[in-house]
Amino acid sequence: MDRITATKTARMADEIQKQFLLSPEIKKAIANTNREAFVPAGFRHNAYKLDALPIGGAQYISSPLTVAKMTEYLFPRGADRVLEIGCGSGYQAAVLSHLFRGVFTIERIEPLILEAKKRFRDLGIHNVHTRTDDGQNGWIKYAPYDRILFSATAKEIPAKLFDQLADGGILVAPIEKGNKQVITRFMKNGSHIEEEELEDCDFVPILDGVQK
Repeated sequence: MDRITATKTARMADEIQKQFLLSPEIKKAIANTNREAFVPAGFRHNAYKLDALPIGGAQYISSPLTVAKMTEYLFPRGADRVLEIGCGSGYQAAVLSHLFRGVFTIERIEPLILEAKKRFRDLGIHNVHTRTDDGQNGWIKYAPYDRILFSATAKEIPAKLFDQLADGGILVAPIEKGNKQVITRFMKNGSHIEEEELEDCDFVPILDGVQK
C-alpha cells in the first residue's frame, strides 16, 4: 500500500473508532486493508466514506463501519479458521485475513468471486481460499471452523452450518426478524446453541443456488 492510501485507510479506521469501539488488532486490520482495491472504479472517490457501495450483480460492498462491527462481534482473538458466507467484493475476507490463519469464503455469483480472487492475488493475500457455491451448504472439506460469518441476511441458519462450527465456536449473521434484520451471535456449546441479538442492520438477502 502506498503512503497516500495508507494514510486514507488509517484515517478511515479512526472515523470508525469514533462511532464504534474497536479492539487494537481489528483497527489495525482495517487500517492495513486497501479498501479502494475492492470498490468499482467509478466509486473510488467514495471508497473511504462509511457507506455501502454497489459492486454489480445487485450486490453491495458493506460500509467499513459494518465490516468493523461484524468482525468485532466474531471475537477473532485466539481463533484459527473462519468461514465467510457471501464473499462479494472480498473486502470483508481481506480484513479477516489479517486476523485468522485461514479464511474460507464462498460466493454464489461466479463473476464476483473471480474478481475477488484477482484482488487477493494482486494484493498478495495468500491465506484466503475461495469457492463458488450456495453458501448455505458451507464448505465441509475444511470444517470445523472456529468462526462463521454471514455477509448476507438469512431467515434462519441451516443446521449443516452449525455442524461445521467447532465446539465453542461463534457464528455471526444478520437474521430476518419480522420486517427488520438483526445481527445475531450464536455460540455453540456441545449440542446447545446460545443466541444473542446485537443490533439492527441492513444486508442483501441470501439467495439459493449458484449464478454463473
